[in-house]
Amino acid sequence: MHTGLESPTGVWWKPAHRTEKLWVAIAFGWCMVLFAMMPLWHWKGGQNPTGIRHRVTAEAFAQRTQEFIDTYQVGEEAGIPVVEPPAGSDIYLVGAMWSWRPVLRLRQGVQYTLHLSSVDVNHGFNLYPINVNFQVVPGYDYGLRVTPTAAGEFQIVCNEFCGIGHHLMVGKVIVLPAEQTAAVTGGAP
Repeated sequence: MHTGLESPTGVWWKPAHRTEKLWVAIAFGWCMVLFAMMPLWHWKGGQNPTGIRHRVTAEAFAQRTQEFIDTYQVGEEAGIPVVEPPAGSDIYLVGAMWSWRPVLRLRQGVQYTLHLSSVDVNHGFNLYPINVNFQVVPGYDYGLRVTPTAAGEFQIVCNEFCGIGHHLMVGKVIVLPAEQTAAVTGGAP
């Protein structure tokens, strides 16, 4: 039995062989290449959108979301308000144990600014089946410019464990097709 004060038996203190040094140098070089790629991939890769971020209290964001719902509500689905905001508007989505509010009804090909926040704990925003993932943190308003390109119903899944009802935290985004949008508005989308 050895203590931490005694050197173990073996040859661990002998200099590394030339091939070991070569592989360590290759691994270090590759790590530096990948490290340098992170900011480049952020700016040129297109999968990490930079958005508008600022601090906000949970109460203020909940109030803004409620005002948004009161202004643009067109119905209700399973007790959750359904909103249909006009083109180009700011849209609000709030995560709270264990729901996403409201259900968003958007138009295909129209740009919106989506504001995300949480009023209680960290939540994950995953737009299924599209690979869109964001960490939604209380105290921050994340504003993302989005333009829906595909029509259909998309599920919002919380992918950050947020408590006992986490598995029930599913929201919805409905994207109306461009043809239906033109028919509803009486003109081009």
